[in-house]
Amino acid sequence: MKADAVFEGGGARGMAFIGAIQAMEEEKVEWERLAGTSAGALIASLLASGYTSYEIRDRLSILDFSKLRGKTTLHRIPVFGILLEFMIHLGLYKNDYLESWVDSLLLEKGIKTFADLPDGKLKIIASDISNGQMLILPDDLDRYRMTPADLNISTAVMMSASLPFFYRPVIWKTKDRKKSYILDGGLLSNFPIWLFDTKNPRFPTFGFRFVKDEVNIDPVIPTPIHLIKNIYKTMLQAHDLRHLNEETLERTIQIPTRDINTTDYELTEDEIDFLYKSGYTSTKEFLSKWDFEQYKVKRMQRINK
Repeated sequence: MKADAVFEGGGARGMAFIGAIQAMEEEKVEWERLAGTSAGALIASLLASGYTSYEIRDRLSILDFSKLRGKTTLHRIPVFGILLEFMIHLGLYKNDYLESWVDSLLLEKGIKTFADLPDGKLKIIASDISNGQMLILPDDLDRYRMTPADLNISTAVMMSASLPFFYRPVIWKTKDRKKSYILDGGLLSNFPIWLFDTKNPRFPTFGFRFVKDEVNIDPVIPTPIHLIKNIYKTMLQAHDLRHLNEETLERTIQIPTRDINTTDYELTEDEIDFLYKSGYTSTKEFLSKWDFEQYKVKRMQRINK
């Protein structure tokens, strides 16, 4: 079965996608087009470049997750160092380790820029906060007088995963010599399930998103740091929920993640195993009930109402 896939942003919880992908592979699903935000952008990029679920899990098993919190000399200063980092660079940590790691993985498959993939194969969501616009990469590169050959996929992944407050914004110097500050695509669409929609789809678009019982927000906000954390959690955990309609949910695999948060990069083996199994079993259960022809009939009935 051919299908498109859209992966939600979710940071460390993205480990669950690997189990979901394995379940899809066991059902002989072949990916036509892929898209994602943040962690979803990473997974979509690796799949678009030819990686399998087993290869992705193998690469992630040796990733030094502690380096995803890119620290500088300012972090050595007790208490005030992290505040200075935020005031000077507009984010607590650097995110360049992710870019270099993704670049090395893609080069193993002979991929570097968007031009190295078939046209339309991969779409990554980011947010241009200088111009107040959502970026769909590589589609929107012409706004900046750029082509798919001008942008490394690893840079787009870093942009999409530059979580507000947590990471520095990516300062993007484009060919027209202007600067744009780019942040996490989740600011504007953390789950862009609509990207590949057409009136009469030839094959399904499956969405992959995370489920938490409720938004986990601290009731007391004693400091500016706590305020920033709560704004961040609210944005990431509650984003897009009001846009999930019946038609979207029918084609979306919802993966429980318990109380694991986006920035929990130092996961235990038990937590990694839970996420993997959650993605796998959720996808298997979804596919056991999935009927594309029935979905299309119900979809047309809704459109014609």
